[in-house]
Amino acid sequence: MKRNKTLSVLKYIFLAVLSAVSIFPFFWMIISATNTAAEVNAGKLTFGAHLAENLSSLFHSDLHFGASVGNSMIIALITTVLALLISSVAGYGFEIFRSKARDRVFNILLLSMMIPFCALMIPLYRMFGAAGKAGLTGIGLNTLFSVIMPSICTAFLIFFFRQNAKSFPKDILEAARIDGLNEPRIFIHMYVPVMKSSYAAAAIVTFMSSWNNYLWPLVALQDPQKRTVPLILSAMGSSYTPDYGMIMAGIVIATLPTGILFFMMQKQFVAGMIGSVK
Repeated sequence: MKRNKTLSVLKYIFLAVLSAVSIFPFFWMIISATNTAAEVNAGKLTFGAHLAENLSSLFHSDLHFGASVGNSMIIALITTVLALLISSVAGYGFEIFRSKARDRVFNILLLSMMIPFCALMIPLYRMFGAAGKAGLTGIGLNTLFSVIMPSICTAFLIFFFRQNAKSFPKDILEAARIDGLNEPRIFIHMYVPVMKSSYAAAAIVTFMSSWNNYLWPLVALQDPQKRTVPLILSAMGSSYTPDYGMIMAGIVIATLPTGILFFMMQKQFVAGMIGSVK
């Protein structure tokens, strides 16, 4: 009995230490957002009185941080909505409709996951550049569409929705077909409500990936008014004399959308990742 108590105490101490190590970077980030650059460099670990000053410097700088937040939000929301719609339809189709070529096509799709994105940047750049030269200004380079388009359908999301569709009750599907429902109505009125945990998990993954995307927006968006939050934060850190207080304030703002989304939907995220059906 005494040994079990000792093991429990040691376990909680170990978990407490790991929690402190994990939380400290976020704690230091919030503290640094309230201090000046000199205080951050000095390693000050107490709250300061310069949060308003850092926020004012952040939004009134020539880096257009406010516009970048709007750009990132537009890109992340549109990408998430379109990716969920297209990938879920594809995953549903791969699982529900059977054919001889189905598995072959799906295997080819999975092989695309092995291609690094850096190998696709030049073809994508040439494709969107050609669209701009052809007069399609709305979908060429330096447009939000050029960042959204490559992310709205990924092999990972299609694979994710197909695996979760395996747990969709086939009896419900057959009963709906007998009652005369067509496939679009079955998908919208039956499949989507039942698989809402899968949609929540996919939404979190897609939104976070799009919000934090850096490499392709760096290549595609050259106009300062069109840049996203990661690009602005990178530009702040690469200056000759970086203002760490202002940078940390920007990082706190950049962390809020993904943090709020995850904490609001963490139960659905866990349920969706393990493939449960609600």
